Amino acid sequence: MTRSVRSRSRAARLAFSILAAPLALSPLLTAPAHAIIVYDPTNYAQNVLQAARALEQINNQITSLQNQAQSLINQARNLASLPYSSLQQLQQSVQRTQQLLTQAQNIAYNVQNIDQAFRTTYGNASMTASDQQLVAGARERWQNTVGGLQDAMRVQAGVVGNIDTNRTQMSALVGQSQGATGALQATQAGNQLLALQAQQLADLTAVVAANGRAQSLSEAERSAAAEQGREQRRRFLTPGSGYQPGNARMFPNGN
Repeated sequence: MTRSVRSRSRAARLAFSILAAPLALSPLLTAPAHAIIVYDPTNYAQNVLQAARALEQINNQITSLQNQAQSLINQARNLASLPYSSLQQLQQSVQRTQQLLTQAQNIAYNVQNIDQAFRTTYGNASMTASDQQLVAGARERWQNTVGGLQDAMRVQAGVVGNIDTNRTQMSALVGQSQGATGALQATQAGNQLLALQAQQLADLTAVVAANGRAQSLSEAERSAAAEQGREQRRRFLTPGSGYQPGNARMFPNGN
């Protein structure tokens, strides 16, 4: 009797377990799909690879932007103007030399004036001019020669005075050229150095012109003096001019 009761009790418990099993599994069967975490290595690797490629593209874009920015900076440097100009000082030096040339005495640097002077003052000695006129012409030519020599020395002194200014400008321009931040600044500094060289050549031309003028006036004076000497000798030897040839006696008594 006891065994049958126990058997029935076990059978009842087994039947209850079988019936309760679906109820116990029902929460798992009705749970949402996203709540189930599934790890897929292949998908993970692909995601990592895509992220790495995206990061590389971003880095490339950043590098490209940096290169473009540097290029713009370089262009700005190349287009930057030189913050120094020697033009005013060079123009002043040229003007000083030019003023000395324009202050030339008597016969200036003018073709018409020169032609007029050589037709009159430095031309052939006039056969009808008086002795006083001849002397006055000789004195005028002498004054022209002295004035030309003085003008040449004044031009030389002015050019020597420009040397110190040129030295200062040359030093400043070389410093600007060496410290140039771009192509434009270097080019502008080089152009100003060429302008300085041109100013120095202008000074040299002025000195050569002044010296040549002084030498030409001196040679012209000698030529005119020789011509005037011939005219005066002709007058001296012309009969009736006041000179009477005769025998000169050192001892009138014949002793």
